Amino acid sequence: MSVCTLGFTLGRAASREDLLAACAVRADSYGRHLPELRQRLCEPDALDLADGTAVFLCRDKATGAAIGTMRIQTSYFGALRMEDSLALPDWLAVEPRAEITRLAVRVGADPLTKLCLMKASYLYCMSMRANWMVIGARNEALIRNYRRLGFRDVLAPGEQVPLAHTGGLLHRIMAFDVAAAKAAWSKARHPLYGFMIDTQHTDLHIGPAVPVLPSSQVPTAAVLTWPLVMPA
Repeated sequence: MSVCTLGFTLGRAASREDLLAACAVRADSYGRHLPELRQRLCEPDALDLADGTAVFLCRDKATGAAIGTMRIQTSYFGALRMEDSLALPDWLAVEPRAEITRLAVRVGADPLTKLCLMKASYLYCMSMRANWMVIGARNEALIRNYRRLGFRDVLAPGEQVPLAHTGGLLHRIMAFDVAAAKAAWSKARHPLYGFMIDTQHTDLHIGPAVPVLPSSQVPTAAVLTWPLVMPA
C-alpha cells in the first residue's frame, strides 16, 4: 500500500465550531445555485446532531479554512431521511444502509477534496458494515460521476422524486453496493482502484463509527484505524 499526504485534513466534525464551519461550506456551495436555501443551511439541523449521523469536514492545512464537508446517516437508529419521502425497494430497505447528504466543496478547493470525501464515505460505510450507500442527485454531471464509481438507479431509469429534506426538489435516487465495491473495481480495472483501495491517505481520519449502537446491531468493526486492510 502506498502512502500519500494531502494538502488538507479530513475528519469528523468534533466541536460546534467544526459543525458551524461545515454549515458555512454548505451554505456557500448550495447557496450559489439555490439562494433560497442559503440562510437555512447556515445552522446545524436536527439530523446533524442525531444518533447514527456523522458530519465530516475538510480543512486546508495552510490556512485552516473549511473547504469541504458531507453528512452520513446510517439506518441503525431508524429510517434514512430520504425514506420520509419515498419507500425504498425491498432489496434495499432490508439492508444496513447509509445516506450521503450535504456534500459540498468550496470553489477553488483542492481538486482532491470531493474525491477524498467519497473515499471517506466508502471507508465509513465499510467500518459500519453498511452494505449500501444511497444518495439523491439532481445534476446530470454528478449523476455521471456517481455512475462511474458504481452507483445505479434505485427507481425506474430517469425517474425523479421530490425529497422533503431538500425543500421538495426533484432527485434521482441512486445506490452503491459497498460490500461488493472492492471486487467490482478490481474486476473492471477501475482507474480509481489504486486511490480508493491501495493508497493510505494519512490526513484522512474516519474515527469511531458511532458513539452508541443498539446492542443487537453493533457492527463487528466499529472503529477504523490505519493501516487499513480492506475485506476481500
